[in-house]
Amino acid sequence: MAEEKKYEMGHEFLARLGKTRLRPGGREATDWLLAHADFTPDTRVLEVACNMGTTMVALAEKHGCRITGLDMDPDALEKARANIEKHGLGGVIDVVEGNAMALPFPDASFDVVINEAMLTMLSRADKAKAAAEYFRVLKPGGVLLTQDVVLRTDDEARALELRTGISRAIRVHVDPLSQTMWEELFRAAGFSVEVRTGDMTLLDPVGLVQDEGFDGAMKIIRNGLHTENIDRFRRMFNFFSDHKKEVAYIAVASRK
Repeated sequence: MAEEKKYEMGHEFLARLGKTRLRPGGREATDWLLAHADFTPDTRVLEVACNMGTTMVALAEKHGCRITGLDMDPDALEKARANIEKHGLGGVIDVVEGNAMALPFPDASFDVVINEAMLTMLSRADKAKAAAEYFRVLKPGGVLLTQDVVLRTDDEARALELRTGISRAIRVHVDPLSQTMWEELFRAAGFSVEVRTGDMTLLDPVGLVQDEGFDGAMKIIRNGLHTENIDRFRRMFNFFSDHKKEVAYIAVASRK
């Protein structure tokens, strides 16, 4: 079991510690994004990389909209199903296994597509494929709501250093972009975009409390300080703390 944990990706590690919001901009960025859509019980929503379903459950409870969650990870889908069942939302939320680059849905199926903290893990070519798929499955006038990691530098040599550092810290290869590059990605797919950026909240103490509540934040910190977790927890915390001026979040509301 210890050997399995050694190779956990960053988001899996944080989830095991008790983190429920695995987003670089946390609740603040998610709330800003969701304000760009008019949710009603008739709204059809797709969340790509839905993970344990935290956003889907919150949306369904507040608005009663019909939501489909998609993820490539069967374990994540199992957690999402348990979360949906726990909240009694099986009638309005369903989940399917699938790939963002080849969405198993017809054209113009959804009013809103949500995708948080996933595109940065794709290559440039796959980012473009996913953005094109999101555009395809959205209805005319529909909105894509994304948040991800943004690099606050246009110097490509420095950007490469930061990408390498992040990849080592979270143990998965990532390719975060500059703000200009993120905007160009969505515009190339056919979207008009509105952008917000801000400091990363993922492991920031204030951000932890905002995202998880005081008790939840304390639970994560206590678990992170356990003997088997402390080295990795410190490495991730220190990297994001040391580079907080250069590694931030970006939220993009993209309209079809």
